[in-house]
Amino acid sequence: MNKENFRGEWNQLKGTIKQQWADLTDDDLTHAEGSFDRLVGKIQERYGDSKEKIEKQVQEWRIKHDI
Repeated sequence: MNKENFRGEWNQLKGTIKQQWADLTDDDLTHAEGSFDRLVGKIQERYGDSKEKIEKQVQEWRIKHDI
């Protein structure tokens, strides 16, 4: 799935995102609004890991969920 399709499926993905990254708030997800880059930024803010590490985690999550 490319970044544009990620945005189109956003409402369906929010639940699984919160399961994976429980520290994210509803406001965080509203701010991300389906943007891959904004989601990575919000996860980075909450967990304090490097951007590269978070991007890898999100990519692995997407593969795991066939997204």
